[in-house]
Amino acid sequence: MSDPLSAFHLAVSFSAFTDIDFWTSVGILAGTYAIFATGLQMNVGFTGIFNFGQVGFMAIGAYSMAILTAEHGVNFWLSLPISILIAIGFGLIIGLPSLRLRADYFAIATIAAAEAIRLVALNARDLTNGPQGIFGFDNSWNSVSDSIEEFIVDLGWTDVPSLFPLFLVTWVVAIVLIVGFSRIQRTPWGRVLRAIREDEDAARALGKNAFSYKLQSLAFAATTGALAGFVLALNLKFVVPDEFQPLVTFIGYVVLLLGGLANYWGVVVGSVILWTVLEGMRFVELPLSETKIAALRFMILGVVLIGLMAFRPQGAFGKREEMVLGD
Repeated sequence: MSDPLSAFHLAVSFSAFTDIDFWTSVGILAGTYAIFATGLQMNVGFTGIFNFGQVGFMAIGAYSMAILTAEHGVNFWLSLPISILIAIGFGLIIGLPSLRLRADYFAIATIAAAEAIRLVALNARDLTNGPQGIFGFDNSWNSVSDSIEEFIVDLGWTDVPSLFPLFLVTWVVAIVLIVGFSRIQRTPWGRVLRAIREDEDAARALGKNAFSYKLQSLAFAATTGALAGFVLALNLKFVVPDEFQPLVTFIGYVVLLLGGLANYWGVVVGSVILWTVLEGMRFVELPLSETKIAALRFMILGVVLIGLMAFRPQGAFGKREEMVLGD
């Protein structure tokens, strides 16, 4: 009788981890989610509001840019700030009625709003082209990408990955945001956010308009969500509704848990760890179907998170004293 384990084959393609194309792709994903989670960090880690609709801001940013550029002929670079303003406007529409709710009801309202955006994108075929998505919005970016690639080649690196310019721009944006948000957090405005997170009633007693500050925090999250949407769209070369499932927001929360609450640089570490693990699992060969392997990747991530919550609940760079969130 044959050993049942003899049929089980496990192999890892380590050569893939030396492939610059692999690390470029992982870097773009990690940078995209670092941008995405920076706004979440301000909401959850510093303001104490549970924004579960961040993917909605990402969808609005990506779709607004694609529609303005591909459908209406607006200059690509002009479409970016317009899309950010649209995302901020949507954030205000959500926040004005729902930020007065209790934390759990606000979370439900935001996830419902994000899902409503996705369903509108799926069904408003005349506006968004439905499930087929929008293409052809990245011609201006391609010109810039080619210029960056030519500059790198002139420096002596001839075998430049096609996505490397996007990798550079993604991380420049991510680092600028993180440095900027870190500085903002040390201002009196940022200290008020902390006060609201720790004791909103006390902040109100000191004359601070907590509602206004929470609304401003949500506007910052809308900005980073829209920026992440731009990068995602440029990476995929198209915009479709399926890319904006609620799971995206929860992956952003995983980044926060891995890196630690109330630490913007932890967002970078959490995002890099997450996507290195998830993408690295693609090169583990198992006698399973692709669907089961995909599920296994998230199961392994779940085990990592359980261990993290058990032994270091504050995350890689978080502090236990920062784990104080609103009611």
